[in-house]
Amino acid sequence: MDLKLKDKVCIVTGATSGMGKSIATLFHAHGAKLVISGRNKERGNSLAKELAGAVFVSGDVSEPQYNALLVKTAMQHFGKLDIVSLNAGTLGLGNVVELSMEDWHKTVDVNLSAIFYMSKHAIPHLEKSNGTILINASIAAYKSFPNHPAYCASKAGAVALMKQLAVEYGPKVRVNAICPGPVDTPFIWDSAKAFAHPESAVEDAGKATLMKRLGTPEEVSKLALFLVSEDAAWITGTAMTIDGGILNA
Repeated sequence: MDLKLKDKVCIVTGATSGMGKSIATLFHAHGAKLVISGRNKERGNSLAKELAGAVFVSGDVSEPQYNALLVKTAMQHFGKLDIVSLNAGTLGLGNVVELSMEDWHKTVDVNLSAIFYMSKHAIPHLEKSNGTILINASIAAYKSFPNHPAYCASKAGAVALMKQLAVEYGPKVRVNAICPGPVDTPFIWDSAKAFAHPESAVEDAGKATLMKRLGTPEEVSKLALFLVSEDAAWITGTAMTIDGGILNA
């Protein structure tokens, strides 16, 4: 197999489940040296054992110093940093009137501010390695859903911040985003609770795509691998949708 990330050092956040876990697993299979992040210690430690050589650091990406710790860990263990893959996310469900201030701030901090925190600490090292940042955003940056105000706003902000970082730090650092549609992960089942008919919301989301099904984490991770590899060396400042065509449905 062509190891697209041989000896590349990667930080992968949100790595203990869903798309983040699939991305970490595929990056490891392609030769990456990993620092993996998540809040669930049991799942994180289990994944680190599965992905030989990976280092797990538990914590919350909404805390600025935790992002600094992830970068510090990569440098201490591997001596450099090449790739940052940002996948941690939360929903903050409820309409604007119902949503608590606490849930608003938490959602924005996890989905948007954490990108700023990580970039602040990672970019000086990525400039030295001609590295790349890949942000896992969402089609919610472009298509709004009921009872997801903080989620939609934070994902639109994530795409805007990605573009600004690409302008600011090119050509040394490439910065891109992926915008998944309905993907079969635990996250989408939590999101379904915000809809009028939660019992059928996930199935309805799959049917609403042009492909008439949900996406899989593995399909998303393949796009992520392409975008952080040298195959995408001339791609930066781009948000790529991977949504089964739902935005065109």
